[in-house]
Amino acid sequence: MQTNEIILAELAKLYPDAKPALDFRSPYELLVAVILSAQCTDERVNKVTQTLFRRYNTPQAMLELSQEELERYIFSCGFYRSKAAHILSASRDILEKFGGEVPRTQEELCTLAGVGRKTANVVYAVAFGGEAIAVDTHVFRVSNRLGLAVGKTPAQVEEGLMRAIPREAWAQAHHYLIYHGRRVCHAQRPACSDCTLAHLCAYYAENAPALRKNGKSHRNA
Repeated sequence: MQTNEIILAELAKLYPDAKPALDFRSPYELLVAVILSAQCTDERVNKVTQTLFRRYNTPQAMLELSQEELERYIFSCGFYRSKAAHILSASRDILEKFGGEVPRTQEELCTLAGVGRKTANVVYAVAFGGEAIAVDTHVFRVSNRLGLAVGKTPAQVEEGLMRAIPREAWAQAHHYLIYHGRRVCHAQRPACSDCTLAHLCAYYAENAPALRKNGKSHRNA
């Protein structure tokens, strides 16, 4: 078994119930939630959308709001002005260009305001069961550290993961890597001593001598 396969199997064993952290009931709700999640925690987004989606959970309903009104709903998510503008613009495009339905392809999703490759991949994979790997900060960090996919940009890491992981496992691997990043492979103080993948990890191999010398189980990333 190759190293990549071992890593993926271990992640699957560690996080058998890995799933999206955002609350949603439709592709449209997921799209809005992912736009709001940029540089914001999923927990905060879920609190905001719990209120927002009680009434404004379709493109038609969302466009009943002015930008200023939507900004007041999403203020605590940060970057609320640009996010409000993107949500309203995307909602308008969904109605006018896609018959009121969230587009089902990555290419069409990327034409919506505020939707980049990562957001399109999340919606495509989670809402429509497509085969895609969304590279957020956790996936980017963990993939580079493990050596699963090394790159300086999210696009490079995405390409590397697509080569390293079987296509049918792309969507679920995204969730495994996020869980590992949140629970073990933290940005500032990765818990290397608690990580069952340490013996396979490029980051740990590079830093292990310093960790032992300093008598520490982990060090700042």
